[in-house]
Amino acid sequence: MSMNFDAAKKKVAALTAPHNVVLVGATDRPGAWAARVWSNLSRCGYEGKIYFINPKRTELFGQPCYPDFRSLPETPDHLAVLVPAQAVADALQEGAAAGARSATVFAAGFGEDGDEEGVTRRRELQAVIERTGLAVSGPNVMGNLCGKSRLVTLTNSQTQPPRSGPLALVGQSGGVLIHINLVFLERGITPGYVLCSGNELGLSTPDYIAFFAEEPDVKVIVSYIEGIADVEKFKAACALARKAGKPVIVLKMGQSDAGQQAALAHTGSLAGSTDVFDAVTGELGVIRAESVDEAVELVELLLYTKVPAGRRLGAITLSGAYRGMLLDAADKYGLTFSALAPETDARLASLFTVGAKVSNPLDGGFGVLSSEETYLACVEALDADPNIDMLLLQEELPRSPGNDRTERYASRVEEFVKTRAKKPIAFVSFATHSQSDYSRMLKAQLPSLSFLNEADKSLRVIAKAIRCRELQDLSQSTIVAHRPPDGTAWEIGQKVRDIARGATDSLALNEMQSKELIRAYGIGTPREVLANSAAEAVEAADAIGYPVVLKVVSSGILHKSDVGGVAVNLQSPQDVRLAYKRILDNLAQHGVTSPIEGMLVGRHVGGGLELVLGLHRDPEMGLVVMVGSGGVLLELIKDVAFAAPPLTPDKARDMLSRTRVSRLLQGYRGTKPRDVEAVVQALVALGRIAVDLGDVLESIDINPFVALDEGQGATALDALVIVRNEAGH
Repeated sequence: MSMNFDAAKKKVAALTAPHNVVLVGATDRPGAWAARVWSNLSRCGYEGKIYFINPKRTELFGQPCYPDFRSLPETPDHLAVLVPAQAVADALQEGAAAGARSATVFAAGFGEDGDEEGVTRRRELQAVIERTGLAVSGPNVMGNLCGKSRLVTLTNSQTQPPRSGPLALVGQSGGVLIHINLVFLERGITPGYVLCSGNELGLSTPDYIAFFAEEPDVKVIVSYIEGIADVEKFKAACALARKAGKPVIVLKMGQSDAGQQAALAHTGSLAGSTDVFDAVTGELGVIRAESVDEAVELVELLLYTKVPAGRRLGAITLSGAYRGMLLDAADKYGLTFSALAPETDARLASLFTVGAKVSNPLDGGFGVLSSEETYLACVEALDADPNIDMLLLQEELPRSPGNDRTERYASRVEEFVKTRAKKPIAFVSFATHSQSDYSRMLKAQLPSLSFLNEADKSLRVIAKAIRCRELQDLSQSTIVAHRPPDGTAWEIGQKVRDIARGATDSLALNEMQSKELIRAYGIGTPREVLANSAAEAVEAADAIGYPVVLKVVSSGILHKSDVGGVAVNLQSPQDVRLAYKRILDNLAQHGVTSPIEGMLVGRHVGGGLELVLGLHRDPEMGLVVMVGSGGVLLELIKDVAFAAPPLTPDKARDMLSRTRVSRLLQGYRGTKPRDVEAVVQALVALGRIAVDLGDVLESIDINPFVALDEGQGATALDALVIVRNEAGH
């Protein structure tokens, strides 16, 4: 995943800290974007020179206006390009020739809606950017904000002077970024950067993330993403941020239609692109927020409070009702309020009325709030409890003077967190509320504490942050030398590559070929024989032993049961002969014209628990391993989990734990436990296949994959491998 971002980071540095700014297509027409950009640049304290280019004017805003780049008194550096789309390419070409290093292109009209003229302009602009080497934000943006250099080319009215801050915003939608910026400012969190990537014909989101990874002032990165053009580049940039200890929070709106439609294999119909996105990027320190509100709470948590080491919470509430809200939310998001350690129980009980029942969360009605000393003693006791990973305190920031108790108690907790706390501590409000100048002032005085809004939302983001940490820990276990395929696996892999090279598009292997591949990697299959007549089928069944299964073999029939191509639990030669004829009749009735390569006779496997295993190629994120409930339940309940290859046993077990079928595997309501380790090893094997053949695999669908009783193994009853010509994709 290593990638060199040195050139990109230099470009972003040039874009964000230019020596001067040239407004190309400047005008003083009220409401025009040029007028807004000039207003923000001048009001927000940008210290470089600001120049105007408009051949129809000699003066704008009381300053000289120049007809072209050659007339400027100094070499241009940053171009704020405000001309119509058809004039953008020439403006960039001329500006670069005059010495400009960077540009922000505001205009749309570069094929966003697929019109032919716009697509042509897009190609022309792309060629100019590549030829000149300009660092370009856009096109189709609404400007940028860089607190350190006080460069503000945003097209809204910037009400707060820009300054360096711990948060960096980057996104493909300028409108979204402008509103998110205002939301964070209202919360008392200063975005030091607000950078719009737009259509990303120049700099892309990964370039900005790589730049932020090395910016010392930036602690958390928030990105609004509509689509990822280069997933490997995106992953490499996020890996840089993770290495620098900077979480990346992603708002990813919309799911790929291609990821939702039924594809050639069952797994294609299950792919929710956001689920796959979470599985792949979570290992890189990326947390996907469901909404702007969730993104704000995540930033609040990650900026001011560490992510807890585990899922066990402690809390002090102001009422029994809020205690119940916390317990409900914890149960929903996989968190727990653990029983207090005996020493903590005794320590707390000594602070209150004799006989008082002390439990977690701790109800403030016991007298917790009777004094600062008692309150702090409770905080210290819960912080020291070995059964607690994080402490939550119900309180909200006062929005006006008068609540002395809250301010005093918060101040004491701030001092405790800075000097001797062992666990993350955060305040949680009763409900979501706005901030005021007064509350923001108080918040600035409590830099070691996060103030989260509302129980359900707070515990949801805490659980997301913990899950991201868990995924990163699991990913570390995969940093081992990958085992190369052995002789058989290598040989079968080469056969698969040969088939893929001959494909013009995606191509399905038949069941025998598919099972040959997975078997070479150690995934078990029943004993099977290919028959080309009813007599051969009977002979094979006699050799295998009854009962048997009979299935049509054809690369053109992807789902055999849909056309009556399967017969199970055949107990005798007569059953086999009748089933053979019945399957042929069924195929004729369904109008099947695909060549039939024979009938597969295999041992009937009774009992066991049916799962689905496979590989799926997500349109954005590439190949992922999947597991879930199989058989008839597959598309009904869509109980599946995904993980990025390669897989270790720990990572495979984590996948299983995120499915409902995992409870059945362990034994449920009197049923026998199944062979979980056999399932784990099959998932690890799929991860190896993804690494070895990922460039030519479209998908693998193993359904059903039957987990037998504990110690009896597991077997793939059906398999479908779909390959693709890598050169053609």
